Amino acid sequence: QELRPKSLDIKQEELGDMVEKEMASTSEAIEDAVRRIEEMMSQARNESSGVKLEVNERILNSCTDLMKAIRLLVTTSTNLQKEIVESGRGAATTQEFYAKNSRWTEGLISASKAVGWGATQLVEAADRVVLHMGKYEELIVCSHEIAASTAQLVAASKVKAEKSSRNLARLQECSRNVNEMAANVVASTKSGQEQIEEKDTMDFSGMSLIKLKKEEMETQVKVLELEKRLEGERVRLGELRKQHYVLAGGCDAAPEDGEAKPAPAPRRGILKKPPIAQKP
Repeated sequence: QELRPKSLDIKQEELGDMVEKEMASTSEAIEDAVRRIEEMMSQARNESSGVKLEVNERILNSCTDLMKAIRLLVTTSTNLQKEIVESGRGAATTQEFYAKNSRWTEGLISASKAVGWGATQLVEAADRVVLHMGKYEELIVCSHEIAASTAQLVAASKVKAEKSSRNLARLQECSRNVNEMAANVVASTKSGQEQIEEKDTMDFSGMSLIKLKKEEMETQVKVLELEKRLEGERVRLGELRKQHYVLAGGCDAAPEDGEAKPAPAPRRGILKKPPIAQKP
């Protein structure tokens, strides 16, 4: 009994109440997330237009679909837990069942917290993106985090569930749906980021004549720099090809005294490029 890990400030008889509270808290967090996304959608329609509005709507719609999938997952997980407790507790009370299976119960609490936290973080990241104060990468990371926490919740629920349980089959289907919706958030975020960056790069409508001239000169400088780099890389590529030709042809390395040896005759049956002409 002393070797068993203790819960953090939670007595075993309180574990059952903690499970119910955490699942209820997770459901509330998801409902609040859906509500906030709807508010962001309305705000985006009022404050943006054109490409930015299109991108924001696409991202927020995918986030809404993900939240609905998570909500269904939490509901199904709650039903499965009730089924597990009813079939496994026997003559014991619900609280006694949770206390007896404290490690499993703690896993459920941790997984539920992770799902609720992930949903909240996703909404906050989406809010910052819509307000042009955040990074698109944050949305992608939050989507991956939700997929991971969902897998944790399913794994925790699956440990004590019957293999033939319908609620378990529904939960696994909900998990696949959450993963699919999370992938949609990632896809809409990436495409939206590319669309916005392309528009911002090529939109010169609001520039003055002086600003346009300055941008033109800076772009000319970049073009010259890139052309110089390109020429240098071409020279490097030529030297690499020379060395490759020498090694592939089996030529001996140049002697240390600087005297070049004649190249050996090509072997029969091997096609070779003609020797590269050297400058005097």
